[in-house]
Amino acid sequence: MPDVICHLDALLTARGMTLADLARQVGVTQVNLSVLKNNRAKAIRFSTLTAICDVLEVQPGDIFTVE
Repeated sequence: MPDVICHLDALLTARGMTLADLARQVGVTQVNLSVLKNNRAKAIRFSTLTAICDVLEVQPGDIFTVE
């Protein structure tokens, strides 16, 4: 089964943004974003994904790749 890889860490670094900053702007806990960032998440709500994309000004394909 292919793995979905999250590139949230690189996106945050490129923007000089912390996980706490993103969590605050998205409206989710830092713990939830940490699970996502560390590739331990099994799912993500579309509303959360949309909010992350809006804050980072990216598309879902910029956040995730499938290997």
